Amino acid sequence: MGEIVGRQRPARNRLLKAAADLFYAHGIAATGIDAITEQAGVARKSLYNNFASKDELVLTYLTERHQEWLGLHRLRTAEARTARERVLAVFDAYIDHAEAAYSHGFRGCGLLNAAAELPVGAPGRAAVRAHKEEVESILAAGLTEALDADLAADLAEELSFLLEGAVARAGLEGTSDRLVRARTIAAALVDAELVDAA
Repeated sequence: MGEIVGRQRPARNRLLKAAADLFYAHGIAATGIDAITEQAGVARKSLYNNFASKDELVLTYLTERHQEWLGLHRLRTAEARTARERVLAVFDAYIDHAEAAYSHGFRGCGLLNAAAELPVGAPGRAAVRAHKEEVESILAAGLTEALDADLAADLAEELSFLLEGAVARAGLEGTSDRLVRARTIAAALVDAELVDAA
């Protein structure tokens, strides 16, 4: 049994990588199972040995994207020493995401792109919503270190709106410039609140 699982794991990883590349570059609806298995270099049966359906593959892809972003954020947070730096680490993680090498260029938030294709009530949309809520919670947690909890929650919501708008524009333009600008605006907003709270 362990030997079979060991053989399937590389196929699963190749399928996830292929799906991630193709879903991000072309969209979920435009990416068929055959394209995924061809790019992964595995038989179609292998996909169904690892995922019950394309829907399960999509949900796994979204979960992996979330974990990927959390990894970028952890790297940035490791360098942060103040509440301000911890808040800006969220923006830095998005900038890092935008500046990663994509074979077909940067197209914005892969999670939000996917959610736009999924029907209301789809598990994938719930996964994307959970990611966005977690990002806002991370912002609020950083702000709560220096501000009243209600004020921190309000500012975290504003910063998350700023971030979403910036990542949408960055995706349309294919560069991180809007995210860098959003980081500057976020820093000014945080600094103003910190001065008022002092």
